[in-house]
Amino acid sequence: MEKLKMHSPNLAEKNIARIAALFPDCVTETVDENGNPKKSIDFDLLRQELSTHMVEGPQERYRLDWPGKREALLTANAPIAKTLRPCREESVDFDTTENLFIEGDNLDALKLMQETYLGKVKMIYIDPPYNTGKDFIYKDDFKQSTDEYLRDSEQIDEEGNRLVANTDSNGRFHSDWLSMMYPRLKLARNLLKNDGVIFISIDDNEMSNLRKICDDIFGVDNFLVNFAWRTDGNFDNQAKFKKCHEYILGFAKQEQSFMAPSVIDPNVPKTSKLYKSEVRNTIVKNGPKNPVSIIKLPIGFPSDLQKGTINQRSDSWPHYLCDAIIENGMLTKEVEIQSGWSSKDLLLSFISNKCESVTDNKDQETRFVISTTGTIEIIKKRSEYQSHVISSLHNFGGPQKAVSEIQSIDVKFDDYPKPLSLVKYLCHMVKGEHDIILDFFAGSATTAHAVMQLNAEDGGKRTFIMVQLPEECDKKSEAFKAGYKTIAEISKERIRRAGKKIKENLTAESTEKHGKDKEDLFNSSSVSSVSSVVKNKLDIGFRVLKVDSSNMADIYYSPDKLSQGSLFGLADNIKHDRNPEDLLFQVLLDWGIDLTLPITKEIIADREVFFVDDNALAACFVKDGEITEVFCKELAKCQPLRVVFRDSGFKDDSVKINVEQIFKLMSPHTKVKTI
Repeated sequence: MEKLKMHSPNLAEKNIARIAALFPDCVTETVDENGNPKKSIDFDLLRQELSTHMVEGPQERYRLDWPGKREALLTANAPIAKTLRPCREESVDFDTTENLFIEGDNLDALKLMQETYLGKVKMIYIDPPYNTGKDFIYKDDFKQSTDEYLRDSEQIDEEGNRLVANTDSNGRFHSDWLSMMYPRLKLARNLLKNDGVIFISIDDNEMSNLRKICDDIFGVDNFLVNFAWRTDGNFDNQAKFKKCHEYILGFAKQEQSFMAPSVIDPNVPKTSKLYKSEVRNTIVKNGPKNPVSIIKLPIGFPSDLQKGTINQRSDSWPHYLCDAIIENGMLTKEVEIQSGWSSKDLLLSFISNKCESVTDNKDQETRFVISTTGTIEIIKKRSEYQSHVISSLHNFGGPQKAVSEIQSIDVKFDDYPKPLSLVKYLCHMVKGEHDIILDFFAGSATTAHAVMQLNAEDGGKRTFIMVQLPEECDKKSEAFKAGYKTIAEISKERIRRAGKKIKENLTAESTEKHGKDKEDLFNSSSVSSVSSVVKNKLDIGFRVLKVDSSNMADIYYSPDKLSQGSLFGLADNIKHDRNPEDLLFQVLLDWGIDLTLPITKEIIADREVFFVDDNALAACFVKDGEITEVFCKELAKCQPLRVVFRDSGFKDDSVKINVEQIFKLMSPHTKVKTI
């Protein structure tokens, strides 16, 4: 029995809990005056979280440190002047798809996604470089202050050599890898929903370090699982120990909010009780935790026996204190029985409910019955939501299987992809309407393939966001010989081909179901209905966006660097090589609007207007004073929630003021902004 505390609440502990929710990496361990461990705040790290410059002041504490950790934290928090530019020609179903492919540095991409996808991603899966001494890692610049980073990012169009081999002879072998991963994981955590999860593939080289930085970023209490994945293949090498496994580390955003995955390990045989609609077990349990007591079974209590008698007995459990007479599958008179019981309260609830089904603490429909041997059994109806996930992953194949899967759709990839079945299994662990699944080390885009395949199998509406750096392919590789210049090109082509193949398979299945061969089906009147069903249920498209410098012209000059002539060039603050759709997507980013919403174009008063998701946003980027009051009155009739114009589109300030007044009068709920 718990005792009353008899004192006021510990406000310091509550404040620590609040800070931990916002900055879990700032929670550390110290000891109290009695030498007992307790949670406390790392104020140096908290100051760094709240600062835009380097903060000094380390002290001894339990944590993972490495040269560059503070710089990595600064990098995660530093703003960038970049944008995402749409690329229609490389996209599939650009206007209707809800999937995204972002090409560029994933650190930049994660920063650009912070407004739009904050707390919206259900699952993240990444397969980052393993740091084997041969793999490439991102070489980020940690030496600039925030102001320099912001200013200089406008100057650099080409990233240069952003990837370097992290050889094991490097004195910063582990530090460089940690500094690469740390800011990306911090930014990724922000994107997860409260019930979201991240899975990270890794091997022995950085497993322990990855676990520690995830403890820092996600919080120790949010650790879920460390899967050991058996990598099927040839292990006939001469190593002292044959490595036949890798790891997949799982952390939740909030462990208490993350539901048990609604999947059953595929190695469980179909004969298992996990697949049965009902679970049946005896509740006769004798022991210290289940003391013997007497229960009175009423008239009408159900029995497996249709007719018969269970004689009074004391030689086997449960003891019957009198004969039990059964007719038509139920007791005809009250019977007292004696035993220890594992679900006594639930049984009594069933009896008080006139022997009608009750629900247990998991909301499972529950009833009780006398078995043919006289024992009392509990019968629980299984819900459709079943969870049986084992931390050891077997029979998913390995890299060789993954390569053959890619080759089967005529795509070349020379690195070490993950098997489709493995990633699909992970994706299946989250289930909800329109769940977003993110992979910011997309590689060969196995995650995108898995999402589309899983949607085709269960009718789900999951969407994917892939991020991949346009890393150059090795000129000696099969991929380069096949015409792929970058990894990003391989990613996009796999999604195109995989989507096409999945759609073809769906059409073939529909054909078989209708009892016709493919040729007859496509010559029949039902072809349109089959095609429309496939099209409407499955999104195999993706909208390509590329990380680039801001659309806004560089106006961050010091006064002594400005000439009178250059002032005229700043009259229009948009770069000359940017088109209206480029501007639209920067507006979506700045306003935090979903980047996959449908976009339409309309002509209003001879001016092109973009409408996003019907009336969620209206944007017109005409310039040279083409925004007139007459045009704005017509646009205001559409009642958009938001409207944005190009600043140079107004003839002068008086027109801009008048336009604001027009919307206040005709569409007062509309927010009006300019770029």
